[in-house]
Amino acid sequence: MDTTHPICCGLDVHQASIAACLRRVEADGKVSLERREFGTTVSELKALLQWLDEAECPICVMESTGVYWKPVYNVLAVHLEVLIANAYEVRQRKGKKTDRNDAQWLSELLAHDLIRPSFIPPPEISALRDLMRMRTTLVETRTQSKNRVLAVLETTNVKMASLLSDPFGVSGRLMMDALLEGENTPQEMAQLAKGVLRRKIPQLEIALEGSFTQHHALLIRINLETVDLMNQQIAELEQQVAQAVEPVRPQLDLLVSIPGVDETTARTVIAEIGTDMSRFVTPGRLASWAGMCPGNNESAGKRKSGKTLRGNKYLRRVLAQCAWASRKTNTHVGRTFTRLQARIGGKKAAVAVGHKILRIVFHLLNQGTQYDDGRYDRLHPQEEKKRRRRAVAALERLGYEVTIQKTA
Repeated sequence: MDTTHPICCGLDVHQASIAACLRRVEADGKVSLERREFGTTVSELKALLQWLDEAECPICVMESTGVYWKPVYNVLAVHLEVLIANAYEVRQRKGKKTDRNDAQWLSELLAHDLIRPSFIPPPEISALRDLMRMRTTLVETRTQSKNRVLAVLETTNVKMASLLSDPFGVSGRLMMDALLEGENTPQEMAQLAKGVLRRKIPQLEIALEGSFTQHHALLIRINLETVDLMNQQIAELEQQVAQAVEPVRPQLDLLVSIPGVDETTARTVIAEIGTDMSRFVTPGRLASWAGMCPGNNESAGKRKSGKTLRGNKYLRRVLAQCAWASRKTNTHVGRTFTRLQARIGGKKAAVAVGHKILRIVFHLLNQGTQYDDGRYDRLHPQEEKKRRRRAVAALERLGYEVTIQKTA
């Protein structure tokens, strides 16, 4: 096997230590290995960099282990090429796994150019990614707290959620606060309803009557405080995100033109894939990296499960949400979802349409154009042939003899 990198280094990174293996092809063709161990403090990382510089090593590789690789990458990437490998793709054989062996195995793979490097976004996109992922975490925490409040209300037989479209809106919070005080009757709490909800006051008087005790009040109060805290922190993050996305505002405007994609969704997509599509080369590679395309599992000429591979979970989630949102639009994306949903179900249709949306994102960012529904609504010749065949077969089953002639 040809050697692409005669001098390279494999790094097995942990929280407090780094196992390094420097691989060198000597002038006589023999391979020499030099192993060292370093800490992960700044001074130790500088010592690692100095060692690699003295050895004239131009490239090194390490696994994307948690967040431990990030400080190492930040120090080394300024002076030499650093590849980040997917740990699943470069895993060591069973029974052979030690820190020294892992570092040597990485150096061997790198020397023969057998490592597919992970996508590392530029610093400004990386900062936006951190902000958007934190926002997702806060929203999830807020949703969990809201669900706990609703569960406690159901336990006490207070049926507020069945009458209010948003139990945590203005009317709902006023009623919950009155419920926590424990001194208000159901009739008094029902009078706190605002706007069109006042039409339901008789039903609210019945729904707000339940077996509510002090420990229920404590549980709801704790979760409501969490909801308020999450709302405050999300608002702070939104302000920071609004400043971070200003440099990529033109690209955001392109993505918002896609059916089912709103401002928050566009920010998440940009945060995960960046704006430079030359890194992915083709839309198919982008979809494969995101885990939005069918997997290959074929043996002896038989195609088995086409389950999608594990990809970027943040991007997969938001693309599926875009697909569900697009089904209500009279566009190519929405009609595709409706057609696929009838045949393969909503969940599989969401993945397929999410794949289509991601390919559209690639084209828009790569070409700098707005979404044009007519561009994607053209019928593929193969699909046209299938529809024509199905239509003819349906008429023939009804006893008709069909002759097809294309109109001018």
